[in-house]
Amino acid sequence: MWGVDGAGNRPSSYGALLGLFFWLLTASGLHAQVANDDIERRRVVHTGETITSSTAGCTVQRQCVDERLTGKCIEYHNDQWFEVTPTVTGRYFVNISGQQCRDTRGVQLVVLTGEPCQPKTYQVLSCTSLGSQDDVFVALEELRAGQRYMLNVDGYLHDYCSFQLTLSDQPHGIPAMPALSAGSAPAAVSPLVALRWTLPDSAATTSRFRVIRREAAEFKSHERTSLPVTRSTYGAPVVAYSYTDTLPKPGRYLYQVVAEATDNQPPVLVQQRWVAYSKLLPMQRDTSLRYLRVPLGQYKTGAKLSVVATDAATGRVVGNRQVIKQKKIEQMSLLPVVLLQRQGVQQVRVRITQTIGPGHPPTSDELTLLVPAPSSSQ
Repeated sequence: MWGVDGAGNRPSSYGALLGLFFWLLTASGLHAQVANDDIERRRVVHTGETITSSTAGCTVQRQCVDERLTGKCIEYHNDQWFEVTPTVTGRYFVNISGQQCRDTRGVQLVVLTGEPCQPKTYQVLSCTSLGSQDDVFVALEELRAGQRYMLNVDGYLHDYCSFQLTLSDQPHGIPAMPALSAGSAPAAVSPLVALRWTLPDSAATTSRFRVIRREAAEFKSHERTSLPVTRSTYGAPVVAYSYTDTLPKPGRYLYQVVAEATDNQPPVLVQQRWVAYSKLLPMQRDTSLRYLRVPLGQYKTGAKLSVVATDAATGRVVGNRQVIKQKKIEQMSLLPVVLLQRQGVQQVRVRITQTIGPGHPPTSDELTLLVPAPSSSQ
């Protein structure tokens, strides 16, 4: 019996077994082609209704599509059609969940208006290639009541997928973004990954950040941590955040940082990045990992900065510095990582007080830095 482990991971042979299963279905002709493979029999989806479907066995009506309208976003291989007609004008979300695919790529979604099977009348509102089987949403702004919209779902690069689709006024999952190329990430000799990001101005009501990670061959992403948005003593949100992760084995990994709010605003993707780790490269000194670094880019040039670091678990002061912010300095080396590891410190809370000059009261920010775990060679 095939299953998943406690962390939700499939065994490595699961993908091969699933691929063989889809191949046998296709080769034997036993797969069931959905009725809405034909645009004239497109499936009507009502708001809040969840539809279960599959791209296996679907074909393409070439006279009903035009890849020139979507550029490099999509190549049609095994598409099917849906139709939605909102009863109320407003923002809606197409939520895609529960994907089970032959490959890791997942499905593609095109949202358009126009007359069915008349590509010259089409207007594309959204085109998304997922590149994974994560639960995702596509936001559609200002859909008009009574207006018919068509949804085209296709297996990404001929992937065979079962999936669930819902049109809702609430998002589910993470924002769907264009797939990044994993080949663009240079390989590193260290398994430690340092992420840094800032709070977007457009996401002022953000309450927390989720950091998720997916290895290139994995079906789904997994949450690595959740960091709350912190505030200064004056109530202003801290702008800069960081997180350090340890990769479990060599490979290519996609990191995504998602901002979540408390006022029913949809989650926002603030960073996505591929990283690569290889043990086959020659060893070299990685000086970026020798010190915990504090971002200083948001502070004014010439300001006096008082930086106090404490052990987040005990409140013990582990370091402090007084510096003058220089124009081209974006970060500052604060504490040796090895020293903190020897002291058993896992998280460092940093308080930065900025003093500009007369007539300007001091301002303070706080952030938490994670101390990477010691490597086996230390």
